[in-house]
Amino acid sequence: MNLTKSKAALLAGCALFATIGGAAARDDPVKATMIIYLDPSVQFFNPVVNGARDAAAAFNVDLDVQYANNDPVRQNDLIESAVATGVDGIAVAISSSDAFDDSICAAVEAGIVVIGFNNDDLEGADGNCRRAYVGMDEFASGYELGIRMIEAFDLKEGDVVFNPREIPEASFAVARGGGIEKAMSEHGITVETVRAGLDPAEAQNIMARALIANPDIKAVFGTGSVTSTVGAGAIKDAGVDVPFGGFDLAVEIVDAVESGAMFATMDQQPYLQGYYPIAQIAMAARYGLTPTDVDTGRGAFLNQERIGVVKPFIGTYR
Repeated sequence: MNLTKSKAALLAGCALFATIGGAAARDDPVKATMIIYLDPSVQFFNPVVNGARDAAAAFNVDLDVQYANNDPVRQNDLIESAVATGVDGIAVAISSSDAFDDSICAAVEAGIVVIGFNNDDLEGADGNCRRAYVGMDEFASGYELGIRMIEAFDLKEGDVVFNPREIPEASFAVARGGGIEKAMSEHGITVETVRAGLDPAEAQNIMARALIANPDIKAVFGTGSVTSTVGAGAIKDAGVDVPFGGFDLAVEIVDAVESGAMFATMDQQPYLQGYYPIAQIAMAARYGLTPTDVDTGRGAFLNQERIGVVKPFIGTYR
């Protein structure tokens, strides 16, 4: 963490305690902005927003939900606009380890409670001024999925696996993919990857073509909700029979796991990624309570045996 960030964090701590009692001394709602780095069409974030709105109702928070549409410039503008409007807190998906450092540090320096959710700086608190992070330990989850598939399918030294990534430079892809790569490298297994993009139909075609082009691929790892949603279809389109594991939840993912077309998915409990940041912003603004990190991905490995429990809650709480 550089000196600018350190100074900003120190000043922010002073500013936070100087403003405690502002919202707490009145019955006015705490004001918070939630910034999602993609657009509203990405269904993964529906439970996130549900959780945030439930927390806002429970803790009397005036909540504004904004979408950056995968545009770092827009996301920085949204952060700066939230600061300018005088919000008490910002919940923001830190989808890049570098792009939002300055705007987040400026917000924290202004005494605003900033909590990262869903995506974090790859260096965690050492790389960003945010007060806390609510989300999956993405590197650990990628590593766990990799080890589980190595053991379940007898992957071995010299094998090749395929790990398509929606946005390869995004922090979630770097972390999850890095965990998968670590597991594979420990066993002498090569990882191939491509940019799959965020459009499901295009991603499925890209993945199918890659599988056809390399018949030596022994397993497929989805990196995010798009590649995991279309992975079983891509394998079918390519006419191959290889094991497949991935991340997140959608109706298609649950169906694939239930049918055996997908080995397992790593769920990160997105409802909690919306609820906890807003709740913590309210408690920090009103009572000076310190925001804390929350790992929403712990124990969230869902295979055929466990997937049925979450199926009724897809799109709302899971």
